[in-house]
Amino acid sequence: MERPDKKNIVIFASGSGSNAQRLLEHFEHHPQIRVAALFSNNPKAYALKRAETYHVPALLFSRDEFYGTDKVLEQVKSFNPDLIVLAGFLWLVPQKFLQAFPDSIINIHPALLPKYGGKGMHGINVHTAVVQAGDEQSGITIHRVNEEYDKGEFILQEYCPVHPDDTPEELAARVLQLEHKYLPEVVEKLLQKKEEL
Repeated sequence: MERPDKKNIVIFASGSGSNAQRLLEHFEHHPQIRVAALFSNNPKAYALKRAETYHVPALLFSRDEFYGTDKVLEQVKSFNPDLIVLAGFLWLVPQKFLQAFPDSIINIHPALLPKYGGKGMHGINVHTAVVQAGDEQSGITIHRVNEEYDKGEFILQEYCPVHPDDTPEELAARVLQLEHKYLPEVVEKLLQKKEEL
């Protein structure tokens, strides 16, 4: 039986949702934390199917519903989230969400911010830019979300090497391992910290 006092995570994802999958797996039988819902702006997002596999509500929304109405905000509120996790979600979060859930929205970015952040910097675009720049290391940044792309306060950065002969795809695979390892840990720590406050 579900404990009523579990902390709730709401995930936003636009694509395949492998980070969403890691959260769904990690918290499936967690005593204090659960994934309450997954929202997506993309009807083809595999993330929606991943949520359904775990019997987690999967909700689809349009650009107009997200920016032009309060429909999505009210739906999210109905799940009483303690933390909203952007796991490969590509749209800028509107101000009304930031006001409704202050300091409770986080994002995972597949590079070492502040480099390689901002609009259009997602997925393979990021890794291509890192390889082309000849950087010796890359990694992930988990950060709080504010009104600008990839500009919120850092929570965690973890590093991995960039090898001289790396392709963007090889680097992407290495960075993804970091994402899958650290995102559930950070989410868990943040929610347990809230418990103590």
